[in-house]
Amino acid sequence: MADPKGFLTTPRETQCSRPVAERLQDWNEVYVPGSLLPIISKQAGRCMDCGIPFCHNGCPLGNLIPEWNDFAYREDWSAASERLHATNNFPEFTGRLCPAPCESACVLGINQPAVTIKNVEVSIIDKAWDNGDVTPQAPERLSGKTAAVIGSGPAGLAAAQQLTRAGHTVVVYERADRIGGLLRYGIPEFKMEKVHINRRIEQMRAEGTKFRTGIEVGRDITATDLRKRFDAVVIAAGATVSRDLPVPGRDLNGIHFAMEYLPLANKVQEGDFLAPPITAEGKHVVVIGGGDTGADCVGTAHRQGAASVTQLEIMPKPGEDRNANQPWPTFPMLYKVTSAHEEGGERVYSVNTTHFEGDEDGNVKALHLVEVEFIDGKLTTKPGTERVLPAQLVTLAMGFTGTDQANGLVEQFGLELDGRGNVSRDASYATNVDGVFVAGDAGRGQSLIVWAIAEGRSAARGVDRFLTGSSTLPYPVKPTDRSLTV
Repeated sequence: MADPKGFLTTPRETQCSRPVAERLQDWNEVYVPGSLLPIISKQAGRCMDCGIPFCHNGCPLGNLIPEWNDFAYREDWSAASERLHATNNFPEFTGRLCPAPCESACVLGINQPAVTIKNVEVSIIDKAWDNGDVTPQAPERLSGKTAAVIGSGPAGLAAAQQLTRAGHTVVVYERADRIGGLLRYGIPEFKMEKVHINRRIEQMRAEGTKFRTGIEVGRDITATDLRKRFDAVVIAAGATVSRDLPVPGRDLNGIHFAMEYLPLANKVQEGDFLAPPITAEGKHVVVIGGGDTGADCVGTAHRQGAASVTQLEIMPKPGEDRNANQPWPTFPMLYKVTSAHEEGGERVYSVNTTHFEGDEDGNVKALHLVEVEFIDGKLTTKPGTERVLPAQLVTLAMGFTGTDQANGLVEQFGLELDGRGNVSRDASYATNVDGVFVAGDAGRGQSLIVWAIAEGRSAARGVDRFLTGSSTLPYPVKPTDRSLTV
């Protein structure tokens, strides 16, 4: 146990954010660099090293949280990094982007503020990079087997790294021009600077993983060709079909999916554009969808100089405390104020868009909405609550409905889909096609980054067993377990 009295004597402290006026002038991460270092050892000391560490169960990766908390408390950063990497390939991603279901399951959180697990995690990995503790781990021998990974998001990267380290020759195919999937083009720079992806890619290259960008499986290369070239295939293409809003006026100019809008802002930071082709500058912006992707649109619009930003959510405003049907240690749906919301704008709950209004040039100029409520479980409009919002840019951030079928990938492989539009798989992450596996959102549906990494690791074990007859890679999570899916 780190500090036997730490949870009694040390109050919870979290990472400090830079002032809003300062951070809106750039795209750097919102937190004050180095603000965790003076406090993180004591924060790690709040961990009670519980007899039954429910944080393990709360984390899909099964992170060894009390162990690396103890090392962080003692400032043994190398040992902490070793225990952190034992279960998580990319803790710098989860430490910045994961909503921390581990903290919701923290035993201390029953009657006190939970341990700052996420802040401890990101401190450990940042220290590890600074100290040179993150090095390539190339396999001692090659198996002679080959595997293709389709998609370079967190699931694909985790599967690829595990398979490479197991001795297989791995090639990752990515249809975008850079590696990273939604980490690269869906997550704004102010939430995670892309240097964290770049140095992991270099580590993986040094280990032997090969990357092919600008190649879309199903269009640029067929499934048949891929299966001829490789002994196994892992589909980690994500759930990339955005949920649409089929209301009158949807075809007006200025209405875009979030994944049409956000990548362009990231491409500016990559140096591809001087200014984004779709910008919020000087416009009244409406974001439809109250989740994290919607918040990313809000923060991006602020930095582009929007005249106003309004975020709409069809569901009621969540409470600030757990309700009865989400007891500890489950992951509760609570009212959350992200860094983007701290920066301004309005959030409107329990409303539904009825139609869009355009100008004489075919551009959207207004959004018409109405208040709604649930009566006996049915969404019902409240009469007399109609109103109009000015809207010159609208982003649709209402989630995703399944994996992309337009490129022919599903059809060419002959994959079976489940009732939710995801690729079906068994307990070893194998699809109905021999030698073809699926991991992450493509098989699970839209979910958390921590689940993507966990599933990538788990699918790699299934592939390794398929290729060699056995596997020493970590045991997988169950693909049917959706308890923490959001």
